[in-house]
Amino acid sequence: MAATEAVPGSMTGGLSRSKALHVTLWAVQAVLALSFGMAGVMKLTMPMADLAQMLGWPGAVPPALVRFIGASELAGAIGLIVPAWSRIKPGLTALAGAGLALVMLLAIGFHVSRGELAALPVNLVLGGLAAFVAWGRARKAPIAPR
Repeated sequence: MAATEAVPGSMTGGLSRSKALHVTLWAVQAVLALSFGMAGVMKLTMPMADLAQMLGWPGAVPPALVRFIGASELAGAIGLIVPAWSRIKPGLTALAGAGLALVMLLAIGFHVSRGELAALPVNLVLGGLAAFVAWGRARKAPIAPR
């Protein structure tokens, strides 16, 4: 069966597999963009003392690194939506997903090294979703450029 044919009796309600994947990817992209966008703005704009009190770890690293992580998260959030939505260089959306997955992989390593295992579920979920977007937009459901 072709990827664009409807799957009889499937839970997609008559949507083709390809359309269902596009819808799922857009939903995940939106959730990730909101999550990483808010986290990025927070790390870029909040006073370092407030961040350290709220999150703990920003007090243990140089402030420039915290701001860099915030800028990376905000850029990734924008990259998840704008290129795909505008269809200008939509391949950047897959790269944004890969970049955010890398940020979460590095965060996992950092939190494990500090014994902060409670942070791992969030990092694993966000990283897994970002990797799903990278895979989906690069391989299975790319968006055609204008």
